[in-house]
Amino acid sequence: MSGIVTPETEAYAAEHTTPGHPLLVQVEAETRASQEAHGMMVGLLEGRFLETLVWLSGARRILEIGCFTGYSALSMAAALPPDGSIVTCELDPDRAATARRHFDASPWADQIEIRLGPALDSIAGLEGPFDLIFIDADKTNYANYYEAVLPLLADRGLIVADNVLWSGRVLDDTDQSDDTVAIRAFNNLVRDDDRVTCVMATVRDGVLLIRRNTRAGGG
Repeated sequence: MSGIVTPETEAYAAEHTTPGHPLLVQVEAETRASQEAHGMMVGLLEGRFLETLVWLSGARRILEIGCFTGYSALSMAAALPPDGSIVTCELDPDRAATARRHFDASPWADQIEIRLGPALDSIAGLEGPFDLIFIDADKTNYANYYEAVLPLLADRGLIVADNVLWSGRVLDDTDQSDDTVAIRAFNNLVRDDDRVTCVMATVRDGVLLIRRNTRAGGG
């Protein structure tokens, strides 16, 4: 994944972010060493960002679409209250097993549940409300995930969608690859959806924050 900001700026931001929990440092090192697609991991900056969103919102129930090796779920779990919980969906059984091992080594093992299989099938078997929903899975299904989880979102809940700037490729009209087209369509869908209010932040690869409109006229 190419950065949105310069590598020097990204490094400076990381240097001025509270270091990760020792377990997360270990998870990051192992993921970088063992996973060819290690760029899918959110890493320190976005992990702390997610943790802060959980803390600010007071979220108790979290749904994650795309577990990978568990870094993002562990980051969010760190800010959960003792009665909080995370359901995280993962398609790949090997990655799910790796994440489960990391969860079991953490202080939050009993608060994280993995649902293995296609995420849309997993979502269909869940009941809301969820206070925070993190979407970070296959890009071609982003719009489908959004429509599936919006009914499960708490009135004051937050949907967080990752990779919405897609290394800047959303700006390149010549890029008509499936993932890029899907991300562009998703971004437009949410922007134009009068059910929600959203803001796109240039954190790492772009993060879209989405909340329900609770008053007529939005906002």
